[in-house]
Amino acid sequence: MKKWKKFLLAIMVAIVLVIFGGIIYLKTQSHAPTENAQQIAKKAESSSDWLYFPSNDKTKPMILFYPGALVDSGSYSPWAEKISEAGYPVYIVKMPLDLALLAPNRGSQILTDHPDRPYVIGGHSLGGVMASRFAEEHPKKLAGVFFLASYPDEKGSLKDTKVPVLSLTAGNDHVLNSEAYQKAKQYLPIETEYQEIRGGNHAGFGSYDMQKGDGKSTITDQNKQVAERLVEWLETEVK
Repeated sequence: MKKWKKFLLAIMVAIVLVIFGGIIYLKTQSHAPTENAQQIAKKAESSSDWLYFPSNDKTKPMILFYPGALVDSGSYSPWAEKISEAGYPVYIVKMPLDLALLAPNRGSQILTDHPDRPYVIGGHSLGGVMASRFAEEHPKKLAGVFFLASYPDEKGSLKDTKVPVLSLTAGNDHVLNSEAYQKAKQYLPIETEYQEIRGGNHAGFGSYDMQKGDGKSTITDQNKQVAERLVEWLETEVK
């Protein structure tokens, strides 16, 4: 075998090993749902692309949700189930390697399947950034946007949107970049509703293990509060 072929083969093998190693590393860093969240997730209708908590109410908008980086979709099942019980069908979108950055447009199939139904989209952490981009690119039938410890970037600017927006944060969240969060307010409409869960932390917007660098939660009902606040906002602000 010629030297250049050997060299090319060595480069290809090295690339494969790097990619394979990167995938393994990401898997070791992923956050799995708690036992309680796993049990609730089993009640959902599951496909390769989402967990679906249905509702018999056909009059309310459907909810699309993008998980945070390296967080399993099932981790958000506790509050998602409560929202579906309030009449809002919820799709928790599954992402490749649990990274919404790798499939930001995955929610589009849900819109295609329900072309006449309004939707509200939200996301946690990095998932919120990707959700805002999706909302900006799919304004038809958009009824609202919510952020859980997150914010939009310039590509997902919502400053000119006419739909209600909710920004929900937690008092002991040490993962959310406060400076970036404040700066991102320029991409939100002035009517945005800001709420804080006192004593909550970053991981508390789902139901999974402690996240590196996060603050300690001093409450035990953050998922319950998330569900209650979202339902109240949906009922009073979203048309």
